[in-house]
Amino acid sequence: MTNLNQKIKVCAVIPFYNEINFLASIISDTLNFVDIVIAVNDGSTDGSEKIITNLERVQVISLNRNYGKGYALQKGFDETIKEDYDLIITLDADRQHNPAFIPQFIAKLNNFDVVIGNKQMPFQRILSNKITSFLLSLKTGQKITDSQCGYRAYKGKVLREVSSFAFGYEAESEMIIYSARAGYKIGFVNIPTIYGDEKSKMNPIKAIIGFIKVLFK
Repeated sequence: MTNLNQKIKVCAVIPFYNEINFLASIISDTLNFVDIVIAVNDGSTDGSEKIITNLERVQVISLNRNYGKGYALQKGFDETIKEDYDLIITLDADRQHNPAFIPQFIAKLNNFDVVIGNKQMPFQRILSNKITSFLLSLKTGQKITDSQCGYRAYKGKVLREVSSFAFGYEAESEMIIYSARAGYKIGFVNIPTIYGDEKSKMNPIKAIIGFIKVLFK
């Protein structure tokens, strides 16, 4: 197990698609807790990548079109493998995840290989998360309390062994399944989630179909 008291390389992977209002601030706050941010531009059309191109300790990967969150995350993970980062944080670019919780995720990696945020959600969002979390708990043999949260921490060794192949949001469920299948321990950190007036980029029908495909792999 990694001795987290030693000097370790910590990276954050932040995929983004048209987040010009939030991107700079979420990256700035995240840099307080990590060595570098890998920001993956998933085909944005609002020019949001231009506001971070010259920031220190920020590496921008720009995709030629909008592929989906899962594809963008994996491109970021591929880069962390090349650079041999010890710990990798993932969080969303829309300010729903508070970077101040990053130290808690890192501390939890003393006892787990993958750590996932356990969100406090509005009532209308609880049911789908409970159902998918229950099904993934059955699938993996580990207690999954929140299957949908994108605020996560991975040990580098996990990402060197486990990859996702789905392009959409279902890739995050896929990572849970493959990590558990590889024998990695999954833990959780309770976090608040801030829901603003922004419109979700998730297509519910596509997300459900994608999850079902992943569940039966």
